[in-house]
Amino acid sequence: MTARQPATGTAGQAQESSPAASPPASFPPVPLTPVAQAAWEYGIDAWQRYILFLDILRRRGNESEEHERGGMPPVLVFDYEVLVDGRDLPKPVNYALVRIVPPAGQPTDADKRPFVVMDPRAGHGPGIGGFKSDSEIGNAIRGGHPCYFITFFRDPCPGQTIEDVARTEGLFLKTVAERHPDSPGKPFVVGNCQAGWALLMLAAAAPDVTGPILLAGAPVSYWAGVRGKNPMRYSGGLLGGSWLASLTADMGNGRFDGAWLVQNFEKLNPSNTLWEKLYNVYAKADTEGPRFLEFERWWGGHFLMNREEIDWIVQNLFVGNHLTAGEIRSNDGKTVVDLRNVRSPVIVFASWGDNITPPQQALNWIPDLYANVDEIVANDQTIVYCLHPSIGHLGIFVSGSVANKEHSELFCALDLIDVLPPGLYEAKIEDVAAGTPHTDLIEGRYLVRFERRTIDDILSLDDGREDERPFQVVRRVAEINQHLYQTFASPFVRAMSNETTAEAIRAAHPSRLERSLASDANPWMHWVGAIAPAVREARQPVSPDNPFLAMQQAFSDQIVRSLDQYRDVRDAWQEQVFESIYATPWLPALLGMTTTPTHAESPAVKALRKEVATLRRREAESHIGKGTSLDAFLRILSYVTAGRSAIEERPFNLLRKLARENPPEKRITLAEFKAAVRRQSYVVSLDPQGALKALPKLVPDMKERRRIMVLVHRVLTVGGPLDSEWLERYREVAEVMGTDHGKATQETGADAEA
Repeated sequence: MTARQPATGTAGQAQESSPAASPPASFPPVPLTPVAQAAWEYGIDAWQRYILFLDILRRRGNESEEHERGGMPPVLVFDYEVLVDGRDLPKPVNYALVRIVPPAGQPTDADKRPFVVMDPRAGHGPGIGGFKSDSEIGNAIRGGHPCYFITFFRDPCPGQTIEDVARTEGLFLKTVAERHPDSPGKPFVVGNCQAGWALLMLAAAAPDVTGPILLAGAPVSYWAGVRGKNPMRYSGGLLGGSWLASLTADMGNGRFDGAWLVQNFEKLNPSNTLWEKLYNVYAKADTEGPRFLEFERWWGGHFLMNREEIDWIVQNLFVGNHLTAGEIRSNDGKTVVDLRNVRSPVIVFASWGDNITPPQQALNWIPDLYANVDEIVANDQTIVYCLHPSIGHLGIFVSGSVANKEHSELFCALDLIDVLPPGLYEAKIEDVAAGTPHTDLIEGRYLVRFERRTIDDILSLDDGREDERPFQVVRRVAEINQHLYQTFASPFVRAMSNETTAEAIRAAHPSRLERSLASDANPWMHWVGAIAPAVREARQPVSPDNPFLAMQQAFSDQIVRSLDQYRDVRDAWQEQVFESIYATPWLPALLGMTTTPTHAESPAVKALRKEVATLRRREAESHIGKGTSLDAFLRILSYVTAGRSAIEERPFNLLRKLARENPPEKRITLAEFKAAVRRQSYVVSLDPQGALKALPKLVPDMKERRRIMVLVHRVLTVGGPLDSEWLERYREVAEVMGTDHGKATQETGADAEA
């Protein structure tokens, strides 16, 4: 058959049956070029990451709404039980004392010193001190310490003041102490950020309720800072003082929205706030969600303050800087808050990477109060500070590395800090070197020592304090503006405000809008929740060496650099504007004032402090010829180690180990040991030779003298053989005591321990 049959099949079949047929309707896939393939893979990955990113933001919004509906409880990962609710007290405040319930397998010892953690009420809610296992609360629990937490609620009680809160916190600490009558000391209290100044004030007003206190990233000297680095301190002057805080509180129907404080923090680093934080979530959408949501649950929980509270904070602290000058009084005007009244050791933890509370603001209260270390000693005060080289403000509280090193080691050395002789020390936390002797006497993973410091060491951290004088002018301008606002504007604003308008203003705040608009309350976000599971199931991540992924990162880096440059220009401009207004002579002259050195004491106060120091000196001198074997032992240690710059943990841990081996009736308490250390170190500092010559009066029995000298040698050689200076002093003591221990050899110390 020669006639052609019509093509009735598919194009492929027609082609098969007729080689002369027309070209096919479809073509086999054409291989893509490498660039096109990379672009295709990146496009799929970028689209999928964007859907997952939107879903993370949606979940953040939903969690924020759920958290608010639940009353905004503390974001702790630990279970807890409420012991005292401040809202039920005769003078109600929105604070509560809770006991942390130890996790299974981590029991605590009721006879150990209890720990209390106080979180800042600085816009956010409570819980940052324990929102993950590697935290301040987590370290306390792992150390076997009973742990408590002072929390607060979103809405302040009507009429509550800062003084009411401080009084309630004092009641909480007394409650904790009563629950642990056999503890070796009073509760150890941690004050994070703004809870730090509140804790310091409490310890000054009621010195009998606290044990050692830790101020973590806490601002105390508010005018301090370094030119070109700490722009936040200029905000009060550039905004005209405290009146804006009062206006905001009036618009909030008498309550200040903490979201405004959070926004101030975020403005410090626009590249992180506007781009880097969210970009990091987008770039790592597969893994970053849990960490981001965990942190944002705390960061987005905004709390309220009464106008009386925010006015007090801004006027007395941020702008007024009255705390270290001793210019803060109780509501009745009878009691002055003097930080020199703090009797407990004060531990200050700050960081060079902190742009909210730089080291100068955390530490300059020390030279504000004391001209030299002799005054610190005369005031029977122990101050320890620890400086981190790089961690940011939030990292002080939330960083796992900080929790496992600085916080953990300071907690381990707490009893040693409590018995340190009065003075100023810097804590050094170092890795344990190979071959270090007596590592069994090192409690943590690092070796902790405390190096003696002077006031000049604190001042050397600053670039001078002349830049603080213009803030005196700021304070006066703020007082004038506050009076004008209070007289002429506040009555009208309060008359126009009510709870409905206040809630509307709060809901419209950008920090809340970015969450509510991305939640399921927005109908436009429903499709994200519907499609995200399918995208996650079909996920096709791009390879790390994709060139378009590198271009994405380069683009992000350029945005960050641009925003950082904007920040630097903005900060420099603000500093110049501030100085052009407040550092020139015309404004003080216009106001009829002259700037003086900050915190200059009156002659009457100086005379009073001199008299107190004289009385303490006379009391110490009266103890030169009196004491027990413990006094003699500690006097010898103080004399031999005089002039040595560091005190470390191994000798103290050896003493504690030996003390546990004594029969119960011969054991001394930590409080007794602390009192003897302070007494004998002061005696030696006043009259070293007189204290040395009086030793035989303290220990008349020769057998007891030999026992003391053996013990002294054992303690002194924990870190290695005695050096020449210590050996000479040790032999000098042995000669006065009439023993033969001055002939001890240096190789092993065997003669001394024979």
